[in-house]
Amino acid sequence: MIVDTHVHLDDPKYAEDLEGVLERSREAGVARWIIPAADPDTLPRAIELAERYEDIFFAVGVHPYDARRYERKELERHIGHEKCVAVGECGLDYYRLPEGEEAIAEEKRIQKEVFVDQIALAKEYAKPLIVHIREASLDSMKLLKENAGERGGVLHCYNADHQLLKLAERNFYYGIGGVLTFKNARKLVEVYPKIPRERLLIETDGPYLTPHPYRGKRNEPAYCRIIAEKMAELSGVSFEEITAICRENTKRLFGI
Repeated sequence: MIVDTHVHLDDPKYAEDLEGVLERSREAGVARWIIPAADPDTLPRAIELAERYEDIFFAVGVHPYDARRYERKELERHIGHEKCVAVGECGLDYYRLPEGEEAIAEEKRIQKEVFVDQIALAKEYAKPLIVHIREASLDSMKLLKENAGERGGVLHCYNADHQLLKLAERNFYYGIGGVLTFKNARKLVEVYPKIPRERLLIETDGPYLTPHPYRGKRNEPAYCRIIAEKMAELSGVSFEEITAICRENTKRLFGI
């Protein structure tokens, strides 16, 4: 069984045919799913789905793009839910910054402040982190080293930064998704073999980052199979072995 450790099933793009999405997922051997919190507005939907389906789980968190909407008390309301397995996705994203030095500095300050508080929340409740990093590797590395505890977490959509490989020693895992199959993913393909196998996780980030050959279409958890096949190829092991490795890693990190 494959677990899609990062899929936004609460996204409106799945609203009309969720049952079909889950059925195709099961047929492909993907039978458990983790919904990461990103937009505070969709968290109720994630909880609703986790309560409706036995094999759907969720995390509580606020994406860096929504850092100004962060309310710790709102996350604490749900973090004790029996289906809540993590805090995130949270982190730093410097891809879209405002114009002007002061505005940029303020945006980074807010993102860092909110990220650190979510790290503290994860430590307090003994939950792993689901970490989003985009064009902010150095600051993210610094904050995680200074603040994250032994529980660790996953670097969602690992960006192939060599520096971040050092976090494997701090119980961090590496989420591998459809980007690995892209024709222009040379850097990730080169770095992938350096990731310890006991730190690999499979994710789609659906409905985004659809793997080849379906780029341009809506991503869905059934495509974990395509990702796993590419991982097996690059790892020099069988499909069955790589999925077993990732299944055990998922169980160790998230307890499911």
